[in-house]
Amino acid sequence: MKKHAITLTVNGEERDLIVPSNRTLLDALRDDLGFTDTKYGCGTGECGACTVLVDGTTSINGCLTLAATMDGRSITTAAGLARDGDLHPVQQAFIDNDAIQCGFCTPGMVLKTISILDENPNPSEAEIRQGLEGSICRCTGYTKIVEAVQDASNRLSGLGE
Repeated sequence: MKKHAITLTVNGEERDLIVPSNRTLLDALRDDLGFTDTKYGCGTGECGACTVLVDGTTSINGCLTLAATMDGRSITTAAGLARDGDLHPVQQAFIDNDAIQCGFCTPGMVLKTISILDENPNPSEAEIRQGLEGSICRCTGYTKIVEAVQDASNRLSGLGE
């Protein structure tokens, strides 16, 4: 199988690796680079556990993306959001609103929230629920997650804490 030399900037750090043509971004992040905060859920793009941000705020499913197609791109995982020991406002909103139970879906939900709020800084509840489609949480009824997204919207627009 053909292999590709690629360079990814992951959470602000440039990383070089060689990947086979069929290697997913998820596998490259988790297995080759050790970013285990990006979760393997379904492997078919249905659950959102593998969500990462590309070039800032565009969310993608790492399990559906070939690593070789990401050469030269910037990838952010949930672990790359905190700055100088402070959590990102979206991460803090999830904690403050008790939107975390088992935590498996949380990294993907947080990253998807950043993408939603970048596109629409003040979404309605219906828009939040629609934006979260494809991100599955097996522990909640999504109410706390929606509240966390609303709180994060307020924080990022300067209306929150």
